[in-house]
Amino acid sequence: MKKSTKILIIILLFIIIIGPLAMMKNAEFGGADGEAEGVISDIDPNYQPWFSSILEPASGEIESLLFAFQAALGASVIAYYFGYKKGLKKNASD
Repeated sequence: MKKSTKILIIILLFIIIIGPLAMMKNAEFGGADGEAEGVISDIDPNYQPWFSSILEPASGEIESLLFAFQAALGASVIAYYFGYKKGLKKNASD
C-alpha cells in the first residue's frame, strides 16, 4: 500500500471519529439498552423484566471501563486471527 493511501485512510478515520463529536457538541451518546427500555415502557407500562444482571457495576465509569475492556479484548482476538491467517498465507507462498 502506498504511503499516500495510508495517509488518506488515517485522515478519513479521523473525520469519521471526530466529525460526529464536533458536529454534535452537546449530544448525549446513550446506549441501545436505554432506548429499548423507553420503547418497551411505551408499549407495555406494566412490563416486568424477567432477568436481572448477575454483576451490577458500582458506577457508570466502571461500566464504561468494562465495556471498553470487552471491546479491546474482542478486537485483539480478531486482529490476532487475521495476523495468524496472514502469516500462514505468507509461509505457504514461500
